[in-house]
Amino acid sequence: MKDLSDFKNDLKELHIDLSEQAIQQFLDYYELLVEWNSFMNLTAITDFNDVLKKHFIDSLSFVKANDHIKKHSQYVFLNQKISIIDIGTGAGFPGIPLKIAFPNLKVTLLDSLSKRVQFLNTVIEKLGLTDIVAVHGRAEDFARNKDYREQYDIAVSRAVANMSTLSEYCIPFVKQSGFFIPFKSEKLPEELSNAQHAMDVLGCHLIDQVEFDLPNSDLHRNLVIIQKEKLTPSKYPRKAGVPSKNPL
Repeated sequence: MKDLSDFKNDLKELHIDLSEQAIQQFLDYYELLVEWNSFMNLTAITDFNDVLKKHFIDSLSFVKANDHIKKHSQYVFLNQKISIIDIGTGAGFPGIPLKIAFPNLKVTLLDSLSKRVQFLNTVIEKLGLTDIVAVHGRAEDFARNKDYREQYDIAVSRAVANMSTLSEYCIPFVKQSGFFIPFKSEKLPEELSNAQHAMDVLGCHLIDQVEFDLPNSDLHRNLVIIQKEKLTPSKYPRKAGVPSKNPL
């Protein structure tokens, strides 16, 4: 029997109360992650406690943005059936942990690698999750599809990219008055300064920033809270590769 005491203490610090079913879903998710990671590259982190802290709790720390969201919109993140798209989700972070903890969420997981999407679909099926879909594709392409463009209350991403590039990938998915909330670590002031022009062009503005350490650790995190105020010009995002090579 694995020791869940640290995980439960971390959840308590985030004011998240999980059912026994949800805790079992996290355990099953971990087992699937390790199993699939043995034959494909999903994560460099496989130790049980490290996965709980650096993937599951890190993903769930998104709740720290909730009060800031409520100040600027009608959304009550923990209770409402709001729609979230997780862009560049990889092994499903933060989208799947958020879905397990908050079943009311309607979640889309977008990733450019088909094998990862196969893994995500296996997790969704084995955990019995509903109102969640894994989609294979590039953000630059799907953001031009009317079924996805400006259809989401919130876009999230833990993907590694500078704020200007990440904003161009993600903002087009967000509804007017919705939010883009990336997970970031260090070097944020310079990134935010460099991304100001991109935000202006894409129709959004920075409303807040939440800095914190993950519970019971010295792992520093930032949640950047960006609200979309007007529709994104149709020419964005630019074609594949351009946002990273030539950021706005």
